[in-house]
Amino acid sequence: MAEIREKVCAGESEATRGCARRRLERLASHLHASSHLLEEAQLSRSVCSRVTVKRPLNSAALSTYMAGEYSALRDKIVQFFLERPSLLTPVEIAKDEHRELTMRQVLAVVRECGIRPLQYLLQEPGKYFAVTEAVGLVDLSLGIKLGVQFSLWGGSVMNLGTKKHHDKYFAGIDNVDYPGCFAMTELHHGSNVQGIETTATFDKAKDEFVVNTPNDGATKWWIGNAAVHGKFASVFARLLLPSGESNVKVDMGVHAFIVPIRHMEDHSVLPGVDIRDCGYKVGLNGVDNGALRFHNVRIPRENLLNRFGDVSEDGQYSSSLPTSNKRFAATLGELVGGRVGLADGSVGVLKIAATIAIRYSLLRQQFGPPNQPEISILDYQSQQQKLMPMLASAYGFHFATKYLVKQYSEMKISRDEAVIADVHALSAGLKSYITSYTAKALSICRESCGGHGYAAVNRFGSLRNDHDIFQTFEGDNTVLLQQVAGDLLRQYKAKFQGSSLSVTWNYLRESMGTYLSQTNPVATHREGYGHLRDSAFQLDAFRYRTARLLHTAALRLKKHSGRLGSFGAWNRCLNHLLTLAESHIESVVLAKFIDGVNGCQDKQARGLLKLLCDLYALDRIWEDIGTYRNQDYIAPNKAKAIQRLVEHLCHEVRGVSKEFVDAFGIPDSMLRAPIGLQSGQYTEYAQYIGF
Repeated sequence: MAEIREKVCAGESEATRGCARRRLERLASHLHASSHLLEEAQLSRSVCSRVTVKRPLNSAALSTYMAGEYSALRDKIVQFFLERPSLLTPVEIAKDEHRELTMRQVLAVVRECGIRPLQYLLQEPGKYFAVTEAVGLVDLSLGIKLGVQFSLWGGSVMNLGTKKHHDKYFAGIDNVDYPGCFAMTELHHGSNVQGIETTATFDKAKDEFVVNTPNDGATKWWIGNAAVHGKFASVFARLLLPSGESNVKVDMGVHAFIVPIRHMEDHSVLPGVDIRDCGYKVGLNGVDNGALRFHNVRIPRENLLNRFGDVSEDGQYSSSLPTSNKRFAATLGELVGGRVGLADGSVGVLKIAATIAIRYSLLRQQFGPPNQPEISILDYQSQQQKLMPMLASAYGFHFATKYLVKQYSEMKISRDEAVIADVHALSAGLKSYITSYTAKALSICRESCGGHGYAAVNRFGSLRNDHDIFQTFEGDNTVLLQQVAGDLLRQYKAKFQGSSLSVTWNYLRESMGTYLSQTNPVATHREGYGHLRDSAFQLDAFRYRTARLLHTAALRLKKHSGRLGSFGAWNRCLNHLLTLAESHIESVVLAKFIDGVNGCQDKQARGLLKLLCDLYALDRIWEDIGTYRNQDYIAPNKAKAIQRLVEHLCHEVRGVSKEFVDAFGIPDSMLRAPIGLQSGQYTEYAQYIGF
């Protein structure tokens, strides 16, 4: 190398020689590493080609760890429904029957089983989300109906109201004497809540608000509990106050109001309120969604939920927050519990679907070597690569959402502004990412079970239809991902102004310092089994990608904003921003998955959780290998090694896949899909059609 360097540098200036020297030193580092890299490559191929020996796994120990501190509560609810088969939702049921059954289920959970969801939501949120997960096993319509009553209607009153509202409404909401609705979404305004047009005008002479629907587009639409059962609604409307000039109103922005919609005694619709039934939906037909219009509906001034803004008897407005934007942000910030619940509930759906598909794939045998018994369809590499990364994702999402629930609980206790901001962005990102992933996974699971996945009794159709709306309500997924990207960009700006980063974003402090640094050529080429399964490498890879995407997004927005304006620049970079948000959420999931692995006290279970965690990480890296290759973060030989290792890990996980799905702890009585039962699948399936 010295001779080569002398020839190249002869006759050149000192600056040129220095440049050449740096290039040659980098080349030398490649050559120096070659024998070491070859050794690791051979090791990787050797490991990936060996025959897997089935590893023992104590499903009970892992199930206990996964169930967490509220397992007894979940078991209580499951046992309650086991003893009342008349409350279980049949495969075939008409809309009206389904709605009445769902309401009976809600009342039974509260009044017979002794569950107090609203108390849990306010005092111990983790307990509330354990309840919603358990009832989701019974019927997703029940989970959503319960969420409308307690998280949306009850949560809006408790979180946006003050003591007078708590004293008046808490008991009635908690025991379902006051069934209610959450009337935010309008026909013309979905995710853009600040654009809603329903008005609540203060009438100083009568000390009342007058609620009106000014046009067709302002019709409250998709309001759960409205079509049949609701007696009250939390109505979000523009608060209009009289000014000094006649007929001129001052718009104080969006506020929430308690509006009675039906008589307490005979359940008839109140004057001025129009209610229509939204009818059959793609799924969740146990929830009675309706549309509402208001025509000069008068409510007392005290029905304003006045935690963030109040109106006095003489029409004076007061608030502890200085602007309508801050009041609006504070209002929505108190309602993130719905997103937390959807993210957590979506993981439950993914667990159910993965359990059914994997158990059936282990049972079903098809083809095989000549003159040999047929083999399980899960022994086929193609089936493994459909289902094993999905199983790993279900575990990763489990740990991520448990962290989110913990942060949400901390937020409700501490009211710390940093934690509030963190939960707002994290709930938006996890809800969006997990629900989108689960929606795709449901179709893959159905297809993986062939024709038998198409039978309604095996539940993929109902799960897919009921879950599909999870991608839309509590915020459209694309809109929520933009919120995550916007928050990341604010954090990025704050870092370079000397501010600290919020809780979940802390990793960017280290990553942003190295995203432009030259990639280490040795690390770029390393492909050894131990290196690729090193959590530090995996997490660094995820965070490197996020940091690069964040930096380049900031540069692109700056470049385009001068010519297109801020909105035009954002729209021009939108796909980039969505990818950034997804990359960040994947980093968070992996970090929490690693924490979950390390927190498992059972050594055997911990080792196998690590296997799943490695599969989650390397499968995601392989799925986006083009990005890593374009940035010279992963060399071609390393990319091939990752692909081989993903295939090998799928093979390894297949050997303990039964135990992994058993550890979800879903009893057959709640799974209710014949092909997904732990035993007697074909007998149960045949009996269903009359054999």
